[in-house]
Amino acid sequence: MALTAAPTAAASVALTSSNTGVATVQSPVTVQAGATSATITVTAVAAGTATITASLNGASSQSPVLTVTGASLSAISLSTQSVVGGTALTGTATLTEAAPSGGAVVALSANDPGSVAANVTVPAGQSSATFAVTTKVVSAAANVTVTGSYGGATRTASLSVTPPTVATANFGVTGPTETETCTLTNGGNTINCTFNGSTSSAPGTITAWDWTYTVAKTFSQTTTGPILTNPSVDCSFVPPPPLPAETPWLNMTVTLTIHDSLGNVSAQAVDRGVRLIPQSGVCGF
Repeated sequence: MALTAAPTAAASVALTSSNTGVATVQSPVTVQAGATSATITVTAVAAGTATITASLNGASSQSPVLTVTGASLSAISLSTQSVVGGTALTGTATLTEAAPSGGAVVALSANDPGSVAANVTVPAGQSSATFAVTTKVVSAAANVTVTGSYGGATRTASLSVTPPTVATANFGVTGPTETETCTLTNGGNTINCTFNGSTSSAPGTITAWDWTYTVAKTFSQTTTGPILTNPSVDCSFVPPPPLPAETPWLNMTVTLTIHDSLGNVSAQAVDRGVRLIPQSGVCGF
């Protein structure tokens, strides 16, 4: 940075960057008495362009355009271009070159019925990273645009989300403390857990969720909504004590079949890995 004439006393020059997302500059900088120039420090932040402006005594001067090169986002790609609503897929963010020290944080977004995390980090020295894309069940075809931004570049990928063509049952089991672990409570009359079939899909409106759950005996319940909380049983549901020597729980199998308003019936979804723990004093345990 240079002045037109040397000041008789030290001069403080204000400096600004036109784009701090690309480059930043120290400010102010002091030009010593009798000198006409001073060294300034400009820090590159990301790829792009910026100009540096110096101001002193109401006058200002602008630098030539500063171009910062570096990694920027090259592409957003998806593992498939079309999915049935409710299906998850994988996206990939690819940079023009290896990510810098500390990694590159790529901002992400997607419109409904798609969903992504707010960002994905490409590790230092790597040029790409994957991220999860989830979709909702839809009643009509919809288009999703997945957008990524980094280093001044924005890239997109398109996804077609279609309605289901067959009824498909899908569910999860959660207990009071963790997934797929339930307790036999209420004197042996209920299982303290929740069966959630909300991720099931069908061409029509789902009208019935048929649940079965089995340990020593099979019990069943039909719900008009996707969630069954505290399923009903009795002590015949479990074998007599004690618990198996090799595990402190009993193995429980849960199934779900769904029906929709168009008469479609799904294949049975089965989870054989649920753990059932009887409370002390319940059904003889």
